[in-house]
Amino acid sequence: MKKLTLIIFGIFAMTFISCETESIEDTTLKSQDSQTNIELSVDLENPGEACVTVNLIAGQHHVAGDITVYNDGENLIIVYTTNDDWTIDLTHLSIGNCDEDWVPLTGSGNPKVGRFEYTEPYSVSDYEVVYVIPLADLDNNYCFAAHAEVQGPTGGETAWGEGPAFSGNSWAMYVEALLSDCDGGNPAY
Repeated sequence: MKKLTLIIFGIFAMTFISCETESIEDTTLKSQDSQTNIELSVDLENPGEACVTVNLIAGQHHVAGDITVYNDGENLIIVYTTNDDWTIDLTHLSIGNCDEDWVPLTGSGNPKVGRFEYTEPYSVSDYEVVYVIPLADLDNNYCFAAHAEVQGPTGGETAWGEGPAFSGNSWAMYVEALLSDCDGGNPAY
């Protein structure tokens, strides 16, 4: 019985000690993706001027926050931020060159959210999620689909970064933008 108590205490202690949260203000972001295990140096306290800002639409009718894109010269920094009434539970991001098959789609043209290539953000809080995408992976004309599961005054909702709708029968949306607009220009979509 004494050994069992010690084992349980040890597991509890390791779990408690290993839980650590990172602030969005940290300048060094560590990936939560155990497969890549990379460390990026990104200054989120002074990310510069936003390249793209779109609403984060929840349940088709509610502005739950926004999606903002920054360019630090090496990476595209995509930040999901909710307003005071909403929190973020889970996010998915698909990004690529618009003229290629950049997002996984069903045969009817709806995005396969569970197959999006980015599901492990670099930094997370209840109100803010950050993805960092290398610029080397993108052409000037890029598209992204920013999906989130959010909680708000109306309960749990699906949310999308506002933009044109996919060709399927869902209300899923994507954003089309130009890297050349990251010099202070307006987003193009």
